[in-house]
Amino acid sequence: MKLIKSRGVVKSSPAGRKKSVPEKEQNEEKEILKNASQGSKVAFGLLYERYVDRIFNYVYYRTGNTHDAEDLTARVFQRAMKHITNYQDRGVPFSAWLYRIAHNLVANWHRDRSRKQEITITETMVIPAKHEHPETTLLRTEEQDALLRLIRDLPPDRQQLLILKFVEHYSNAEIGDIMGRSEGAVKSLYHRTLLALRDQVDGLVLEIEGE
Repeated sequence: MKLIKSRGVVKSSPAGRKKSVPEKEQNEEKEILKNASQGSKVAFGLLYERYVDRIFNYVYYRTGNTHDAEDLTARVFQRAMKHITNYQDRGVPFSAWLYRIAHNLVANWHRDRSRKQEITITETMVIPAKHEHPETTLLRTEEQDALLRLIRDLPPDRQQLLILKFVEHYSNAEIGDIMGRSEGAVKSLYHRTLLALRDQVDGLVLEIEGE
């Protein structure tokens, strides 16, 4: 089974994110997991198709480039397939297990390098709206690029929180399942993260406007 193919970042829509998974879908996934844990490659393939874009997005925003994101995403599912027979349902979503594998692989990836990779402007280039002045597009792109650099300077758990919340649009409870924390702890971490970013973002806007 081919585990990864070249892909771009898939944007999640907040309006399309369901806050709770329907019972029918939960039961369907439990059956797929049961078959996958018994060695069914077809069942694991269904899990792969269901979660590969989410995992790729998460890894991409943590690494900053498509090549390494594709490589690490493939390794996430290779590791998951290797250990799926040992998977146990502990009352949290299967996706939480995948995100934890991804988190560990990304942490190792960063440790193997002397400095963190920074996302390039070309990879975050915003497609201009019709009749939008080129200078407006450039300014917006520079702001986005600089903000992503600020986020990557945060501790890994805060990076993980922001990506899950604003890229994947997970609720605090869902993020708690993935990070192994209570919903209250996630809310507290989120509040502290926003306070830490606030002054830096204000300074960032002033710096860009003054250029």
